[in-house]
Formats: sequence, C-alpha cells, structure tokens
Amino acid sequence: MSLSIQNAARIPPNLFATDHRQRVLTQLRSKHIGLEKYIYLGGLKERDPNLFYEILLSNLLEVVPILYTPTVGDACSNYSHIWRRPEGLYVTIENKGHIREVLRSWPAGQAARIAVVTDGSRILGLGDLGANGLPISIGKLDLYVGGAGIKPSTTLPICLDLGTNTQRFLEDPLYIGIRRKRPNTPEMDDFMKEFMEAMKEVFPQLLVQFEDFSTDNAFRYLDMFRHQKRVFNDDIQGTGSVVLSGFLNAARLASAASGKPLSDQRILFFGAGSAGIGVAKQLLSFFTLQGMAEEEAKKHIWTVDSKGLITADRKGLQDHKIFFARTDYQGPPLTRLADVINYVKPTALLGLSTVRNAFTEDVVRLMASLNTRPIIFPLSNPVSLCEVDYADAINWTNGSVIFASGSPYKSVEFQSQIYEPGQGNNMYVFPGIGLGSILSKARHVTDSMVEQASIALATSLNAEEKAAGLVYPRLTRIRDISAHVALAVVRAAQKDNVDENTLFRNLSDDALLDYIKAKQWRPTTAHLPRL
Repeated sequence: MSLSIQNAARIPPNLFATDHRQRVLTQLRSKHIGLEKYIYLGGLKERDPNLFYEILLSNLLEVVPILYTPTVGDACSNYSHIWRRPEGLYVTIENKGHIREVLRSWPAGQAARIAVVTDGSRILGLGDLGANGLPISIGKLDLYVGGAGIKPSTTLPICLDLGTNTQRFLEDPLYIGIRRKRPNTPEMDDFMKEFMEAMKEVFPQLLVQFEDFSTDNAFRYLDMFRHQKRVFNDDIQGTGSVVLSGFLNAARLASAASGKPLSDQRILFFGAGSAGIGVAKQLLSFFTLQGMAEEEAKKHIWTVDSKGLITADRKGLQDHKIFFARTDYQGPPLTRLADVINYVKPTALLGLSTVRNAFTEDVVRLMASLNTRPIIFPLSNPVSLCEVDYADAINWTNGSVIFASGSPYKSVEFQSQIYEPGQGNNMYVFPGIGLGSILSKARHVTDSMVEQASIALATSLNAEEKAAGLVYPRLTRIRDISAHVALAVVRAAQKDNVDENTLFRNLSDDALLDYIKAKQWRPTTAHLPRL
C-alpha cells in the first residue's frame, strides 16, 4: 500500500464530504486581523487559484476589502516584512537600457492583456512606499478578474522600483526595493519612455493602467502617453468616472427634493491632488450633459486645498490646480472650510483630501442648513483617512444626507429607519473599462469611453435599488454591471474610431452583450477527490 493510500485511510470518512469552500471560509474567518486574512488569501491563491477566485466571487463584500482597500494599505506598509514569494514583476531604475529583457521574463508573453503599473510613490493616502507598493497592482488585478472576468493568466502586476524618499524604508534591513532616492524628472522621463516603448513591443495587445503615482507624475505620464499607447490612469479617470456616475444619481435625488433644476448644482471639492482634480474634470461632464459649454460648467466647481480656496492669484500655484482656480473672488484668503462653504453655498461637498474627519459636525450641519438633501461624498481611502463617517453624516443631517464614500461602511439605523450608504468604489467602472478596451482592441482609451462607462453605471440600478434611494448598484451584481459598462466602452470606442476589432460593429447591443458575458472568465474549482 502506498503512503498516500495509507494516509488517506486515516482521514475521517466525512472529510471529503464537507464542502472545501466552507472549510476555507471558516479558516479565513478565524483570523481576526486584516493583514493575517490578506496573507491567508495570498497563500490560497498560490495553492489553488481557481478556489481563490471562486471564494472571491461568492463572497465579494467580505473579500474585496481584504484584497483591496482598506486592508491592502496594511499589506503595502508591511510588504517587505510579509513577503513570501514573487507575485509580480519589479522593473527597477537599474534596468534602464535592458527593460525589454526584464519584461520578456514574464511567463504570459504576448498573451498578456492588462497590466496595473505603480511606482509606489503615492499609495492610497499612505505616501511614498517605494517597492512596497506592489500589492496595489496585485489587488487591482484581482478585482479585474473578479469584477469583469479578465482571465488571471493574462494579467501583469508591475511595480516600478525607482527608489524611495521615505527614509525608514531605506534604513530597513528587510526593505525589498533598491536603496536610493527617487530620480529627478529628466531621469524618470527617460525611464518611463523606454518602459512604455518596451511594454508595447513585448506585449502588443496590452492595456496599461497607471496606479498611485504622485500627483504631478500621475497627470504628467497620463498626458504624455494617453494618445500614443493603450493606457489610462484609474486614480484620475476611473475615480472621476465612478464619482460622476454616483453624482448623476445623487443630483437627481437632491433636485427632486429641492425642486431646483439639475443645472443649479454647485460642487465644492476639498482636496486638489490628482484624484481631486481628475474627478472635478470628469464632473464637468455632468454640466455639459445639461447643455452647458465647458467654460460655463467650470463656474459651477470650486476647489479647496490645505491653504484654502484655490484662486488664480495665489503665488506658486501648481500646474494641475490652475484649471479650476477661481478668478471671480477678490476678498481675503478663505482658509477655513466652513468659510468657503458660506461663500460658495454648495449643493455638494466632495472630499479627496485624505484628511481624517475634515468634515466636522459644524461643516456637515452647515451643508444641511443650505440644502434640503445635501450631497456629501467623503471619498478618501482607507477609512482611517475618510473625511466623515457615515453614522455621523446621518446623525448631523437628521438622515437627509445623500452619501457615498470611498471605503465601505455598514448600514446605519437612525430614528427607526435603516440607511444604506453608497460606496464610490472604482471597482464599479475600471473592470468594465478594461474589458471593453481589451475586447474592442481600442488603440487609446478616450474621454468618451470613460464618460460612457460612467453613464452606463449610473443607469444600471435595478428597481429595488432605485426604490431604496441608492446612488450606486449593489456590488454583488458586479459581473453584470461590468458587462454593461464594457458594452458602453466598446460602442464609444467605435464612435471615436479607435477600435481595431471592427467585427463588433455588425452586432446588435443584445448580441454584443451576450458575447461580452460569454467571454468573462469563471473559475472551475478542482475539488478534492472522494474515496
């Protein structure tokens, strides 16, 4: 008798009759620290990728916050210490001149279809984590697989290891990255140009998503490559798209309550980094969809940073902040958020500042005093950096707030009524943008493709979700939502004449939607054998 048969004979007879998925979930739930759950799921993905993705798809609301925000922040902060095996591809500044050879080491080769690329310089709201940023790319690609059905073997997580300016990492003996300060702009530009050319050559069908670059570089490299390569930046375009979608629905609820037209919306942004300005630019579409010209639409948006209301006469104003800088304010600097609100009288307050509790009780109550149903979207991730918690927003507005956050919150009971929060989760749009771009073989990701993704999401609420007053659909329907977003993206690519897969032009919407759903990869778990 072989050893395996002997060991099997000792196994309790009911072991294999037990659903192994439930066993895995029980083991996962026995861990009470988020980072331990993250490590456990990473080990499961290595041992049994199909089961890992089956667990993800069957338990989205439980697993997504572990694989991505908020737990991924802890994973990144501690990655050099929890590292167990290679999980993605590092391309270092020292590889310059040989980047093609490094990329060719990735086993997917020309079958690769999507890469998430970070340089670790602005991970969530945690700052410059250097080479520790790789879990951001890994987690985002898990959501592409779970949310849109991208085939796991076609994904490519990349961290550009360009050094770090965070001294504690440079001094950490376990730090996984190269030990040097970050390059200056000319050196980094040269690196990025070689990297993107190499990516196009080695992976000709690849869509590149930039993730968590520092604010200036996020705009810089999106502008540099967006019209040359198949690339987009989720922090700028994805966040903008998902917020526009939620805002379309929130504005309808607010206007219905106030009796005022949609064009009366006045939006105040607290936070003017890459995400803040990117979202603000996307929300111009809200007003242009009402028939406004862009210059008129800009007058409905105000931006605030750590120094207060952003005005055009401020000395040393960063380039990306100039677009929305106000030219119509002549008074003394407005540095307090409450003072800005009293001046602007916004219908909507959006937070992308990563300043915890920036929306104080006074601020929230002031918004409620100005609006029948104030729109308050604290969008900073993770929860520890959120501008206001959901329970406080409900209490301070007596339940009138229209709320969406960047991180997940639980429902709240207030005055015998249950209130369900919205979550402006980029997972609602970036998987569909990726899937639609890949299937259409779009040469570029155009503004129209991003805008149409947003509109598709906004119109995806079912009757129950609308009756509950939600601004986003429930995440448990993400595969169906992503298919509809992908359909809208394909049609926009066709309209912009950037689609290289022209066969889709001959399909009806129903036929194309069926095709998209059929292309969504699904795990097939190899269950343990029964005796």
